[in-house]
Amino acid sequence: MNLQVSGDKEALNVQIDVIKSKRKTFSLQAVSSEHFILRVPNRTTKKDISDVIERNREWIEKHALRKRQREIEEESIRTISEAELRELAESAAKVFKRKVEEYAPIVGVDYGRITIRNQRTRWGSCSSKGNLNLNVALMMAPVEVLDYVVVHELCHRLHMDHSTEFWKEVERVLPDYRASKKWLKENGSRLMKEIHG
Repeated sequence: MNLQVSGDKEALNVQIDVIKSKRKTFSLQAVSSEHFILRVPNRTTKKDISDVIERNREWIEKHALRKRQREIEEESIRTISEAELRELAESAAKVFKRKVEEYAPIVGVDYGRITIRNQRTRWGSCSSKGNLNLNVALMMAPVEVLDYVVVHELCHRLHMDHSTEFWKEVERVLPDYRASKKWLKENGSRLMKEIHG
């Protein structure tokens, strides 16, 4: 099923794929600016499907235009060169070490090796032995975001999970950590694209 969505600068032709399954509710998912998935119960009629789409037209339009804006932004991102990446990694080794040394006593933990990674999906990790892996892409984030990831991983020395106690510990050290967490969620894909293309 197709739906025309008009924005300020362009019109989008949104394809909505309908998937029927053993479920009791309707579910809409934005895959891209021009591709949505509507999951429906097995016995849903064509009229019911049209009604659901019409009732959710505003939601579809908002998410299609938001996705398109993000796609346009990502198309204009320049991927850094291998030489630039090497320089960034060299700087990261010093910066990350300094940040871990600063925050470990505040969190109240020790740590093992600090390794700079160039991963596509993770900002950092902490092993049971206290070895820290931190993503080189964080060097292009605001300093408070880098601080947040360092503190996040150090807090795993106290809680190897994301329990309430873990988040309380993060908040104790960085009371405004939620702003950095939100920034990563909203801008993380752009950072990864700058590194990996």
